[in-house]
Formats: sequence, structure tokens, C-alpha cells
Amino acid sequence: MDLLKFITRRLALSILVLVGVATIVFTLTRIIPSDPASLYLGPRARPAEIADIQKRFGFDRPLIEQYGQYMRGLARGDLGNSLATKRPVTQELGSRIAATLELMLAAMLLAVGIGIPLGVASTRLRGSLGEAIVRITSVIGVSLPAFWLGLLLQLVFVHVLGWFPSAGRVDSGLRFVAPITGITGLNLLDTLLTGNLTAFRDALAHIVLPAVTLAAYPIGLVTRMTRAAMLEVLSQDYIRTARAYGVAERRVLGRFALRNAIGPTLTVIGLTMAFMLTGTFYVEVIYAWPGLGSFTVRSFLNVDYPAILGMTLFGAAGYVLVNLVVDASQALLDPRVRVA
Repeated sequence: MDLLKFITRRLALSILVLVGVATIVFTLTRIIPSDPASLYLGPRARPAEIADIQKRFGFDRPLIEQYGQYMRGLARGDLGNSLATKRPVTQELGSRIAATLELMLAAMLLAVGIGIPLGVASTRLRGSLGEAIVRITSVIGVSLPAFWLGLLLQLVFVHVLGWFPSAGRVDSGLRFVAPITGITGLNLLDTLLTGNLTAFRDALAHIVLPAVTLAAYPIGLVTRMTRAAMLEVLSQDYIRTARAYGVAERRVLGRFALRNAIGPTLTVIGLTMAFMLTGTFYVEVIYAWPGLGSFTVRSFLNVDYPAILGMTLFGAAGYVLVNLVVDASQALLDPRVRVA
């Protein structure tokens, strides 16, 4: 019951957070010197057409009226129309979210599957060359800029070795050979569900380099956080007692230490996943990945403020939701944590 109250209270506060984000971003986008009517119509628009668009969309009204109109639409789930594509922003985001989620999930699987074992291993190898290698690798992963790493991987594995394709989610000719039947929008999952192994191999080959590029930072972060949390737990009395009773080291590290140290790591994993909602920009642009990042970059270049607002709110909602899930998960996994 306490957890339910906690979730309800957090959801109510989340609405206030999103309203505040919408207000700030709306004001900033209107301050930027631009002519949205001209952007909507194109460079050859005539003055009469520009005036008509300004009146139709309310661009000629005072800022407070435009804000009220936008918030009323937002309450109905209407994010407005993109000035560049002329389509509703909700449709633009909906058509691209599956590509971004697939890339994020692949990167997080790499981050969790590699970062946590490396963090645990580094505590077991304390004072050895192996620990130094893990620490240096994790620092490099956190420090490397995504755009530089992406270009480097393309240079080595695409242009030199020729192991992977350079861009896109699938080959353009795949629709003639082994078309993908859309079920969830996640190509890897859909091809497995339909038994389309040819398309699965092609989609897997396309996602490897973008996922590795996006996962480099969270792998280093998860490794370092897991190591720090494990070292703190391993200094506790109950760990020394377990070792004194002859409990196997693998069981000490896995069942006792890692289980009690997983809380901070879960927080980092959740925040990193939320960051990826808006942190895929460089990766998607470099690999021509048709997701939210590519769309948002084009929106910034075109000063498409309805799209910018929509993506900002989407990212903020993702942060709020992931934080809520992480806090609830910690309360369920660790009985020492109390929700308040």
C-alpha cells in the first residue's frame, strides 16, 4: 500500500514537472528569432500566404495566448504539427520511436551484460593487472565522445575490414528478398517471431556498430559503479563472517555482495537509459539510423519548434518514468529501502 501511495504521489508530481518543462521550452523556442510561417511554407512563400498561415496557427497572437493554446492542445495529447513535414508531431515521434527503442535496448543489454560482470570481476582481481585493465577500459569508455567512437568504428569495421554495413536499419533491397512483417516495430524481434532469419541477420548486422557506440559510455559507468558499490559491501562484517564460515567466494560475491550492492547500479542503469532517449542524436546521425535522434537534429536545424517541444517533453517524460521504475524496483529488491 505504501508503494502504491508512493507511485501515485510521484505521478502527480511528474505532471507538474512536465508542465514546467513545457513552459520553459515553449518560452525559449519563441524567443529564438525565426519566422515559423515562412518555415512552414518554404522560401518562396508570398506575403499574403505567410499572413494567412500566421493567422491560421495563431503565430500573430500575443505570446500568452499562444501558450494557452498550446497547453490546451497538450492536455488533449496534441503536440501540434511539424513545420518541416506538415504532419502531427505525435505521428512523427510514433513512427520513429521503435527504431530508437530497439537501439537503446540493444545498447543497454550490452551495458548490463558487460558492465556488471566487469565490475564484479575487478573486485575479485583487486591489486592485479586484470583490475588495472578493467579500470582503464571503463575510464576510456566513459571518456570517449560518441561521435568520435562511431566514426572510428565505421572506419575500421566498415571501410577497412568490411564486416558490417555502414548505415541504416536494414539493406534497401531486403524488402524484395525477405520483407519484414511489422508486429512490434522492433526489427530483431519481429524477424524472430516470423522466422525470417535472412532479415534477422541483416538487421543484426546493421545494429551492432550503433549499439556498441551507444553502449560504450554506460558500460564504463556501470562497471565503475558496480565496482565501487561492491567494494563498500565487501568491507561489511557479514561478508567477513561468510568467508570465515568457508562460503565459496563465488557465492559470497554473487548472492551476498552483488545483491546488496545492486541498488546504486540500478539507479545508474535507469538514469543512463533515460539519458539515451535524448542521447542517441550523434549515434543516429552518424549511422543514418531512422529514429528520434535524427528527427530531432533536423528539427533543430529547421527551427521546427513544435517538434523540438514534442521531443523535449518525450525525453522529460522518459526521465520521470524511468526514475519512478528504478525507485520502485529498489524498494522491491532491497527490503532496507523504504518509500516515502
